[in-house]
Amino acid sequence: MSDIKRYGAEGGVGQGKQHMPFSRAVEADGWLFVSGQVPMRDGELVAGTVTEQSHVVIGNVLAILAEAGYGPEHVVRCGVWLDDARDFYAFNGVFKHYFGENPPARACVESRMVVDCKVEVDCVAYKRPQR
Repeated sequence: MSDIKRYGAEGGVGQGKQHMPFSRAVEADGWLFVSGQVPMRDGELVAGTVTEQSHVVIGNVLAILAEAGYGPEHVVRCGVWLDDARDFYAFNGVFKHYFGENPPARACVESRMVVDCKVEVDCVAYKRPQR
């Protein structure tokens, strides 16, 4: 029996209904590693401003955390990719809305995206394992 639990290991569905060959999250010894999330609903990208897309992205992250029994208070680090550095302040407003009471460590970089979106977020969470 493995001490590693994979969420969505069968692979999700991405843009154009393409199979995604990775887990949404992987849990090991109290640590949960959430794969990068983009503004996607039902396999389709959500268009809009960086603020609108950020709400969808963080909502996706929180849904995966909840599926694994974690909450925003368990997030210890987030990685953020913005398509345009000028969106930094708008993104921070959304981020604070969700993580303001328990701010995690965070890195934020400007980067071209693999899909046509403005923001991507991944995270690492920790919750002491119950033995």
